Amino acid sequence: MTTTRSEVVYTPTFTDGDEFRLPTFKLLQQDGTLYDGAETPDLDRDKALRIYRAMVFTRVLDERMLAAQRQGRLSFYMQCTGEEAAVIGSTAALDDADMIMAQYREQGALAYRGFTTDEFMNQLFGNEQDYGKGRQMPIHYGSAKLHYMTISSPLATQIPQATGYAYGQKLAGKGHCTITYFGEGAASEGDFHAALNMAAVHKVPVIFFCRNNGYAISTPAIEQFAADGVAPRAFGYKMQVIRVDGNDILAVHEATKAARRMAVEDNCPVLIEAMTYRLAAHSSSDDPSGYRSKKEEEAWREKDPILRMQRWLLDRQWWNEDDEKALQESLRREVLETMKRAEKRPPPALETLVSDVYDEVTPALAEQFEHLKMHIRKYPEAYPKSAGQAKGGA
Repeated sequence: MTTTRSEVVYTPTFTDGDEFRLPTFKLLQQDGTLYDGAETPDLDRDKALRIYRAMVFTRVLDERMLAAQRQGRLSFYMQCTGEEAAVIGSTAALDDADMIMAQYREQGALAYRGFTTDEFMNQLFGNEQDYGKGRQMPIHYGSAKLHYMTISSPLATQIPQATGYAYGQKLAGKGHCTITYFGEGAASEGDFHAALNMAAVHKVPVIFFCRNNGYAISTPAIEQFAADGVAPRAFGYKMQVIRVDGNDILAVHEATKAARRMAVEDNCPVLIEAMTYRLAAHSSSDDPSGYRSKKEEEAWREKDPILRMQRWLLDRQWWNEDDEKALQESLRREVLETMKRAEKRPPPALETLVSDVYDEVTPALAEQFEHLKMHIRKYPEAYPKSAGQAKGGA
Protein backbone atom coordinates (compact mmCIF):
# COMPACT_ATOMS: atom_id res chain seq x y z
CA MET A 1 0.00 0.00 0.00
CA THR A 2 1.43 3.38 -1.00
CA THR A 3 0.99 6.61 0.97
CA THR A 4 2.33 9.03 -1.64
CA ARG A 5 0.06 11.56 -3.34
CA SER A 6 2.16 12.63 -6.30
CA GLU A 7 0.89 13.31 -9.79
CA VAL A 8 1.70 10.93 -12.62
CA VAL A 9 4.17 11.91 -15.36
CA TYR A 10 5.30 10.02 -18.45
CA THR A 11 8.86 11.26 -18.81
CA PRO A 12 11.68 11.02 -16.22
CA THR A 13 11.38 14.08 -13.98
CA PHE A 14 14.05 14.83 -11.40
CA THR A 15 14.45 17.61 -8.84
CA ASP A 16 16.98 18.42 -6.15
CA GLY A 17 14.49 20.54 -4.20
CA ASP A 18 16.49 23.71 -4.72
CA GLU A 19 13.34 25.60 -5.66
CA PHE A 20 12.14 25.26 -2.05
CA ARG A 21 14.67 27.62 -0.47
CA LEU A 22 13.48 28.80 2.92
CA PRO A 23 13.42 32.47 3.95
CA THR A 24 14.91 33.68 7.24
CA PHE A 25 12.52 35.28 9.72
CA LYS A 26 13.86 38.54 11.22
CA LEU A 27 12.44 41.37 13.30
CA LEU A 28 15.26 43.24 15.05
CA GLN A 29 18.16 45.01 13.37
CA GLN A 30 21.59 45.28 14.97
CA ASP A 31 21.00 48.95 15.85
CA GLY A 32 18.06 47.98 18.04
CA THR A 33 15.28 49.09 15.70
CA LEU A 34 12.77 46.89 13.91
CA TYR A 35 12.99 46.17 10.21
CA ASP A 36 10.58 48.09 8.02
CA GLY A 37 7.32 46.20 7.94
CA ALA A 38 8.09 44.18 11.08
CA GLU A 39 5.40 44.23 13.75
CA THR A 40 6.31 45.04 17.35
CA PRO A 41 6.20 41.74 19.25
CA ASP A 42 3.98 41.19 22.26
CA LEU A 43 6.74 41.23 24.87
CA ASP A 44 6.23 43.22 28.05
CA ARG A 45 8.95 45.04 29.98
CA ASP A 46 9.25 42.57 32.87
CA LYS A 47 9.70 39.58 30.61
CA ALA A 48 12.09 41.45 28.33
CA LEU A 49 14.28 42.34 31.31
CA ARG A 50 14.14 38.77 32.61
CA ILE A 51 15.39 37.60 29.22
CA TYR A 52 18.12 40.23 29.09
CA ARG A 53 19.36 39.46 32.60
CA ALA A 54 19.63 35.77 31.71
CA MET A 55 21.62 36.65 28.58
CA VAL A 56 24.06 38.87 30.46
CA PHE A 57 24.38 36.37 33.31
CA THR A 58 25.22 33.61 30.83
CA ARG A 59 27.91 35.75 29.19
CA VAL A 60 29.43 36.69 32.57
CA LEU A 61 29.32 33.08 33.78
CA ASP A 62 31.02 31.88 30.59
CA GLU A 63 33.81 34.45 30.79
CA ARG A 64 34.55 33.76 34.45
CA MET A 65 34.41 29.97 34.19
CA LEU A 66 36.63 29.81 31.12
CA ALA A 67 39.14 31.90 33.06
CA ALA A 68 38.81 29.48 36.00
CA GLN A 69 39.52 26.57 33.67
CA ARG A 70 42.62 28.30 32.35
CA GLN A 71 43.76 28.82 35.95
CA GLY A 72 43.44 25.11 36.64
CA ARG A 73 40.51 25.54 39.02
CA LEU A 74 38.07 23.78 36.69
CA SER A 75 38.71 20.78 34.46
CA PHE A 76 36.50 21.65 31.47
CA TYR A 77 34.03 24.23 30.20
CA MET A 78 31.83 25.05 27.20
CA GLN A 79 30.56 28.55 26.41
CA CYS A 80 27.26 29.75 24.96
CA THR A 81 28.86 33.01 23.77
CA GLY A 82 27.16 34.34 20.63
CA GLU A 83 24.20 31.97 20.89
CA GLU A 84 22.42 33.48 23.90
CA ALA A 85 19.49 34.82 21.88
CA ALA A 86 18.80 31.46 20.24
CA VAL A 87 18.75 29.59 23.55
CA ILE A 88 17.14 32.11 25.91
CA GLY A 89 14.73 33.62 23.40
CA SER A 90 13.28 30.19 22.65
CA THR A 91 13.13 29.12 26.31
CA ALA A 92 11.27 32.32 27.18
CA ALA A 93 8.57 31.44 24.65
CA LEU A 94 7.76 28.19 26.45
CA ASP A 95 5.72 27.40 29.50
CA ASP A 96 8.08 26.92 32.44
CA ALA A 97 6.67 23.39 32.85
CA ASP A 98 7.60 22.36 29.30
CA MET A 99 10.48 19.89 29.15
CA ILE A 100 13.90 20.99 27.92
CA MET A 101 16.31 18.41 26.54
CA ALA A 102 19.53 20.24 25.91
CA GLN A 103 22.78 19.37 24.17
CA TYR A 104 25.56 21.05 26.17
CA ARG A 105 25.52 24.77 25.32
CA GLU A 106 22.13 25.73 26.78
CA GLN A 107 23.05 27.03 30.24
CA GLY A 108 21.11 30.17 29.34
CA ALA A 109 17.87 28.15 29.38
CA LEU A 110 18.52 27.16 32.99
CA ALA A 111 19.49 30.72 33.90
CA TYR A 112 16.20 32.01 32.50
CA ARG A 113 14.20 29.46 34.47
CA GLY A 114 15.87 30.38 37.74
CA PHE A 115 18.76 27.95 38.23
CA THR A 116 20.81 29.73 40.87
CA THR A 117 24.47 30.65 40.65
CA ASP A 118 25.10 28.24 43.52
CA GLU A 119 23.44 25.43 41.58
CA PHE A 120 25.62 26.15 38.53
CA MET A 121 28.79 26.21 40.60
CA ASN A 122 27.98 23.08 42.59
CA GLN A 123 27.69 21.11 39.36
CA LEU A 124 30.77 22.64 37.78
CA PHE A 125 32.92 21.76 40.80
CA GLY A 126 31.14 18.45 41.51
CA ASN A 127 30.91 19.15 45.22
CA GLU A 128 28.66 17.59 47.86
CA GLN A 129 25.74 19.82 46.84
CA ASP A 130 25.89 18.85 43.16
CA TYR A 131 22.61 17.21 42.12
CA GLY A 132 24.61 14.74 40.04
CA LYS A 133 26.80 13.87 43.06
CA GLY A 134 30.01 14.66 41.20
CA ARG A 135 29.54 11.82 38.74
CA GLN A 136 29.62 13.97 35.63
CA MET A 137 32.12 16.34 34.09
CA PRO A 138 31.35 20.09 34.24
CA ILE A 139 28.42 21.63 32.27
CA HIS A 140 26.31 18.46 32.51
CA TYR A 141 23.50 20.22 34.35
CA GLY A 142 20.08 18.88 35.20
CA SER A 143 17.12 20.07 37.22
CA ALA A 144 13.92 18.12 37.84
CA LYS A 145 12.16 21.10 39.39
CA LEU A 146 12.94 23.27 36.34
CA HIS A 147 12.00 20.53 33.84
CA TYR A 148 15.51 20.38 32.40
CA MET A 149 16.67 16.85 31.59
CA THR A 150 20.23 16.09 32.72
CA ILE A 151 22.70 16.50 29.87
CA SER A 152 24.60 13.49 28.54
CA SER A 153 27.80 13.66 26.51
CA PRO A 154 27.03 11.41 23.51
CA LEU A 155 25.96 13.54 20.57
CA ALA A 156 22.26 13.67 19.59
CA THR A 157 20.97 11.10 22.09
CA GLN A 158 18.54 13.69 23.47
CA ILE A 159 16.73 14.12 20.12
CA PRO A 160 14.88 10.77 19.95
CA GLN A 161 14.44 10.95 23.72
CA ALA A 162 12.58 14.22 23.22
CA THR A 163 10.22 12.56 20.75
CA GLY A 164 9.48 9.78 23.22
CA TYR A 165 8.94 12.18 26.09
CA ALA A 166 6.64 14.34 23.97
CA TYR A 167 4.63 11.24 23.06
CA GLY A 168 4.05 10.75 26.78
CA GLN A 169 2.97 14.39 27.08
CA LYS A 170 0.49 13.85 24.28
CA LEU A 171 -1.00 10.88 26.11
CA ALA A 172 -1.11 12.84 29.38
CA GLY A 173 -3.04 15.62 27.65
CA LYS A 174 -1.95 18.40 30.03
CA GLY A 175 -0.98 20.88 27.33
CA HIS A 176 2.80 20.66 27.57
CA CYS A 177 5.50 20.11 24.97
CA THR A 178 9.19 19.26 24.79
CA ILE A 179 11.94 21.29 23.16
CA THR A 180 15.25 19.69 22.26
CA TYR A 181 18.35 21.67 21.33
CA PHE A 182 21.19 20.50 19.11
CA GLY A 183 23.76 21.86 16.71
CA GLU A 184 23.84 21.38 12.96
CA GLY A 185 26.59 18.80 13.49
CA ALA A 186 24.27 16.68 15.63
CA ALA A 187 21.72 16.89 12.82
CA SER A 188 24.10 14.69 10.82
CA GLU A 189 23.60 11.85 13.30
CA GLY A 190 21.14 9.06 12.61
CA ASP A 191 19.28 9.87 15.84
CA PHE A 192 18.13 13.15 14.30
CA HIS A 193 16.37 11.45 11.41
CA ALA A 194 14.88 8.68 13.53
CA ALA A 195 13.49 11.27 15.94
CA LEU A 196 11.92 13.48 13.27
CA ASN A 197 10.33 10.54 11.50
CA MET A 198 8.84 9.13 14.70
CA ALA A 199 7.57 12.57 15.77
CA ALA A 200 5.91 13.19 12.42
CA VAL A 201 4.30 9.76 12.20
CA HIS A 202 2.95 9.82 15.75
CA LYS A 203 2.20 13.57 15.74
CA VAL A 204 3.75 14.52 19.05
CA PRO A 205 4.20 17.98 20.64
CA VAL A 206 7.94 18.45 20.21
CA ILE A 207 10.05 21.37 18.97
CA PHE A 208 13.36 20.43 17.36
CA PHE A 209 15.59 23.47 17.79
CA CYS A 210 18.74 23.43 15.68
CA ARG A 211 21.40 25.98 16.60
CA ASN A 212 23.20 26.27 13.28
CA ASN A 213 26.32 28.01 14.54
CA GLY A 214 28.45 27.28 11.50
CA TYR A 215 30.77 24.63 12.89
CA ALA A 216 30.62 21.07 14.23
CA ILE A 217 33.75 21.56 16.33
CA SER A 218 36.18 22.29 13.46
CA THR A 219 34.03 21.12 10.54
CA PRO A 220 32.31 24.02 8.75
CA ALA A 221 28.70 23.66 7.67
CA ILE A 222 29.69 23.68 3.99
CA GLU A 223 31.50 20.37 4.58
CA GLN A 224 28.58 18.84 6.50
CA PHE A 225 25.78 19.04 3.94
CA ALA A 226 25.19 20.17 0.37
CA ALA A 227 21.57 21.26 0.86
CA ASP A 228 20.29 24.65 2.01
CA GLY A 229 21.01 24.08 5.69
CA VAL A 230 19.11 21.76 8.03
CA ALA A 231 15.61 23.20 7.72
CA PRO A 232 14.67 21.65 4.31
CA ARG A 233 14.98 18.17 5.82
CA ALA A 234 11.62 18.80 7.48
CA PHE A 235 9.93 18.48 4.07
CA GLY A 236 10.94 14.83 3.93
CA TYR A 237 9.01 14.20 7.12
CA LYS A 238 6.04 16.45 6.30
CA MET A 239 6.88 18.61 9.28
CA GLN A 240 6.28 22.29 9.98
CA VAL A 241 9.54 24.26 9.75
CA ILE A 242 10.88 27.79 10.07
CA ARG A 243 14.31 29.36 9.71
CA VAL A 244 15.05 32.30 11.98
CA ASP A 245 17.88 34.74 12.61
CA GLY A 246 19.33 33.13 15.74
CA ASN A 247 20.90 36.40 16.93
CA ASP A 248 17.55 38.21 16.80
CA ILE A 249 16.00 37.72 20.24
CA LEU A 250 12.59 38.98 19.15
CA ALA A 251 12.38 36.79 16.07
CA VAL A 252 13.50 33.69 17.99
CA HIS A 253 10.92 34.35 20.70
CA GLU A 254 8.07 34.90 18.24
CA ALA A 255 8.98 31.88 16.12
CA THR A 256 9.18 29.58 19.13
CA LYS A 257 5.95 30.93 20.59
CA ALA A 258 4.17 30.11 17.34
CA ALA A 259 5.87 26.70 17.19
CA ARG A 260 4.76 25.89 20.73
CA ARG A 261 1.17 26.80 19.88
CA MET A 262 1.22 24.37 16.95
CA ALA A 263 2.90 21.67 19.01
CA VAL A 264 0.48 21.86 21.94
CA GLU A 265 -2.79 22.67 20.18
CA ASP A 266 -2.35 20.47 17.12
CA ASN A 267 0.13 17.83 18.37
CA CYS A 268 2.34 19.01 15.55
CA PRO A 269 6.13 18.57 15.66
CA VAL A 270 8.09 21.62 14.47
CA LEU A 271 11.68 22.12 13.32
CA ILE A 272 13.33 25.49 13.94
CA GLU A 273 16.70 26.29 12.42
CA ALA A 274 18.31 29.27 14.15
CA MET A 275 21.13 30.79 12.12
CA THR A 276 23.78 31.96 14.57
CA TYR A 277 27.52 31.72 15.25
CA ARG A 278 29.69 30.23 17.96
CA LEU A 279 31.90 33.15 18.95
CA ALA A 280 33.82 31.06 21.47
CA ALA A 281 35.83 27.92 20.97
CA HIS A 282 33.91 24.66 20.79
CA SER A 283 35.12 23.94 24.32
CA SER A 284 38.00 24.83 26.61
CA SER A 285 39.94 22.05 24.83
CA ASP A 286 39.55 23.63 21.39
CA ASP A 287 41.57 26.25 19.51
CA PRO A 288 39.38 27.77 16.75
CA SER A 289 42.30 29.65 15.18
CA GLY A 290 43.20 26.40 13.44
CA TYR A 291 40.03 26.34 11.33
CA ARG A 292 38.60 29.87 11.08
CA SER A 293 39.94 33.39 10.75
CA LYS A 294 39.89 36.30 13.20
CA LYS A 295 38.29 38.37 10.46
CA GLU A 296 35.35 35.98 10.31
CA GLU A 297 34.95 36.05 14.08
CA GLU A 298 35.07 39.83 14.22
CA ALA A 299 32.40 40.11 11.53
CA TRP A 300 30.09 38.05 13.72
CA ARG A 301 31.01 39.97 16.88
CA GLU A 302 29.39 42.96 15.24
CA LYS A 303 26.15 40.91 15.28
CA ASP A 304 26.36 40.29 19.03
CA PRO A 305 22.85 39.24 20.16
CA ILE A 306 23.22 40.78 23.62
CA LEU A 307 24.23 44.16 22.24
CA ARG A 308 21.32 44.01 19.79
CA MET A 309 18.79 43.44 22.58
CA GLN A 310 20.42 46.04 24.79
CA ARG A 311 19.98 48.65 22.07
CA TRP A 312 16.32 47.67 21.69
CA LEU A 313 15.76 48.08 25.43
CA LEU A 314 17.49 51.46 25.37
CA ASP A 315 15.40 52.55 22.41
CA ARG A 316 12.22 51.68 24.33
CA GLN A 317 13.58 53.44 27.43
CA TRP A 318 13.26 50.23 29.44
CA TRP A 319 16.99 50.31 30.21
CA ASN A 320 19.81 52.83 30.64
CA GLU A 321 23.58 52.94 31.05
CA ASP A 322 23.37 53.05 34.86
CA ASP A 323 21.21 49.93 34.82
CA GLU A 324 23.75 48.19 32.60
CA LYS A 325 26.70 49.12 34.81
CA ALA A 326 24.90 47.98 37.96
CA LEU A 327 23.88 44.66 36.39
CA GLN A 328 27.36 43.88 35.11
CA GLU A 329 28.98 44.69 38.44
CA SER A 330 26.47 42.73 40.51
CA LEU A 331 26.65 39.65 38.28
CA ARG A 332 30.44 39.61 38.17
CA ARG A 333 30.58 39.89 41.95
CA GLU A 334 27.92 37.21 42.40
CA VAL A 335 29.64 34.74 40.06
CA LEU A 336 33.07 35.27 41.61
CA GLU A 337 31.89 35.01 45.22
CA THR A 338 29.75 31.96 44.52
CA MET A 339 32.60 30.22 42.73
CA LYS A 340 34.89 30.72 45.72
CA ARG A 341 32.29 29.17 48.01
CA ALA A 342 31.60 26.23 45.72
CA GLU A 343 35.20 25.20 45.18
CA LYS A 344 35.73 25.05 48.96
CA ARG A 345 32.85 22.65 49.53
CA PRO A 346 33.92 19.03 49.99
CA PRO A 347 33.21 16.39 47.36
CA PRO A 348 30.22 14.08 47.69
CA ALA A 349 30.45 11.26 50.24
CA LEU A 350 32.33 8.31 48.82
CA GLU A 351 29.38 5.93 49.05
CA THR A 352 27.42 8.07 46.59
CA LEU A 353 29.51 6.42 43.87
CA VAL A 354 27.32 3.34 44.20
CA SER A 355 24.07 4.64 45.67
CA ASP A 356 21.19 5.48 43.31
CA VAL A 357 22.68 3.38 40.53
CA TYR A 358 20.00 0.80 41.30
CA ASP A 359 17.12 0.89 43.75
CA GLU A 360 19.37 -1.00 46.16
CA VAL A 361 23.13 -1.42 46.00
CA THR A 362 23.81 -4.72 44.26
CA PRO A 363 26.30 -7.29 45.65
CA ALA A 364 28.66 -6.59 42.75
CA LEU A 365 28.70 -2.85 43.44
CA ALA A 366 29.11 -3.43 47.16
CA GLU A 367 32.12 -5.64 46.48
CA GLN A 368 33.66 -3.04 44.16
CA PHE A 369 33.10 -0.36 46.78
CA GLU A 370 34.95 -2.40 49.42
CA HIS A 371 37.87 -2.87 47.02
CA LEU A 372 37.91 0.90 46.42
CA LYS A 373 38.12 1.64 50.14
CA MET A 374 40.94 -0.88 50.53
CA HIS A 375 42.79 0.79 47.65
CA ILE A 376 42.43 4.25 49.21
CA ARG A 377 43.67 2.96 52.60
CA LYS A 378 46.67 1.37 50.88
CA TYR A 379 47.65 4.53 48.99
CA PRO A 380 46.49 7.40 51.25
CA GLU A 381 49.07 9.81 49.84
CA ALA A 382 47.35 9.67 46.43
CA TYR A 383 43.95 10.50 47.90
CA PRO A 384 44.05 13.60 50.14
CA LYS A 385 41.79 13.23 53.15
CA SER A 386 38.47 14.98 52.58
CA ALA A 387 35.14 15.21 54.30
CA GLY A 388 33.58 13.34 51.41
CA GLN A 389 35.97 10.40 51.75
CA ALA A 390 35.61 10.38 55.50
CA LYS A 391 31.86 10.00 55.19
CA GLY A 392 32.45 7.04 52.91
CA GLY A 393 34.36 5.25 55.62
CA ALA A 394 37.67 5.01 53.74
